[in-house]
Amino acid sequence: MTEEPEGTDAVLELREVTFRRQGKQILTDVSFTVGRGEHWALLGPNGAGKSTVLGFCGALTHPTAGAVHVLGQQLGRVELQALRRAIGHVNPRHPLRSPLTVREVVLSGITGSIDLPPRWRPVPEDVDRAEALIDVLGLRGKAGDRWPTLSQGERGRTLLARALICGPRLLLLDEPSTGLDVAAREQLLETVDLLDETHPGIASVLVTHHLEELPTTTTHALLLAEGKVVAAGPAATTVTTANVSSAFDHPVEVGYQHGRWSARAVRSRRAAVATLG
Repeated sequence: MTEEPEGTDAVLELREVTFRRQGKQILTDVSFTVGRGEHWALLGPNGAGKSTVLGFCGALTHPTAGAVHVLGQQLGRVELQALRRAIGHVNPRHPLRSPLTVREVVLSGITGSIDLPPRWRPVPEDVDRAEALIDVLGLRGKAGDRWPTLSQGERGRTLLARALICGPRLLLLDEPSTGLDVAAREQLLETVDLLDETHPGIASVLVTHHLEELPTTTTHALLLAEGKVVAAGPAATTVTTANVSSAFDHPVEVGYQHGRWSARAVRSRRAAVATLG
């Protein structure tokens, strides 16, 4: 088991990572480092390689070349199941089909399963921790409600509580606003912003296509295009008109106001009229 040097604050590090699948190059020389307490946005168009990078972050995929260190351990030299238990993962496409309650869904984060194992029973401390998360994430009074009756926003916050119940050092959010209306999206982003207070020191990586879905607590960003890094670093100097336009291969004007980003296509009136004609 190979560890990072003592004294490093790196929670996650990709070093010149290349990945090929069935002879196709998916990623080329991707490097970035996520430090303790940093909140990264992973941005790029469809097919840019975001899901593949998130697979490395979650210790689900091994690189073809380069090195990936997660929580101080190098992939390929560590027992993966133990490592994955220290990583929280929020996936809005959570494939739950049983009518579990909110409390049960949150507790399933302890077992790392979709449904609760038949003979598994949480200890009182587990239940207390689940109830505290349900409360702090804005689901007070919903602990006994069943999954099929929940709104998409309530499901998103339930999955966030599920990801946090084991006290992870790294939190991965895979397009967490998928399927949410504007109000539910804003509620979820406010909840994510609360993590700076409720879980200080936790690092996170959030994947999205849309700048409007970035929380105000976003500290850093990685922009990908065609499996290569377009820009990476502090969000203020990375999420810019030039970098976003380059990543999405389209002229996009980036705005920033009250801690939130926005984007709109840049088109001249003449070009718009010509298109309509």
